[in-house]
Amino acid sequence: MKSIDIEAIVGDITSVDVEAIVNAANNDLWMGAGVAGAIKRSGGVEIEQEAVAKGPIEIGDAIATTAGELPYKRIIHAAAMGYQGGSMVPATAESIRDATTASLRVADEDGLRSIAFPALGTGVGGFSIEECAEIMVGAAQQYASNAETSTLERILFVLRDEDAQQVFRRMI
Repeated sequence: MKSIDIEAIVGDITSVDVEAIVNAANNDLWMGAGVAGAIKRSGGVEIEQEAVAKGPIEIGDAIATTAGELPYKRIIHAAAMGYQGGSMVPATAESIRDATTASLRVADEDGLRSIAFPALGTGVGGFSIEECAEIMVGAAQQYASNAETSTLERILFVLRDEDAQQVFRRMI
C-alpha cells in the first residue's frame, strides 16, 4: 500500500518546498485578498488571467494553472465558495471536502508528488479552523487511503499560526 505523508506547518504558502500550492479560490477564479492575493502578488497577474480564462467552475471543484513567477509546477485553484446568480455562496463542509479532494485529483492528474493547502473556507468563508481541519484532513486521509496508484507522496497544510497548526496536527 502506498503511503502519502500528511503534515501541518506554520508558514507562507508562497515559499514552501512542494510542486504545487493551492489557492483558496472562488468559483469565478478572480484572485482577491488573503491567500489568493498573496499568490497573485508573488506570482504575477498572469496566474489570475489564466485561471479566469478557465472559469467559472463549479463550487467544490478545482483547476490548475501555471505558477507565474513562483517556483511551482502548478497553482491549483480550489473553489470552496463562490457566486451563483449574483449572490455569494459561502463555504460548506461539502464544498471544502469536495474542493480538497478535487485539488488532490488534479495534482495526481498532473503527476505531481507534493501539494500544499491553506485552510480553505476559514477567511471570507467564515468556517472555524477546527471544522475546517476535520474536513480537510479527513478528505486527505481518505484520498491517501484509496490512492495506491497516486503520484502524490506529500500533502502539506500551511497554516497562519501555531494555534491553527496544532488543530490540524491533532486531526492528522
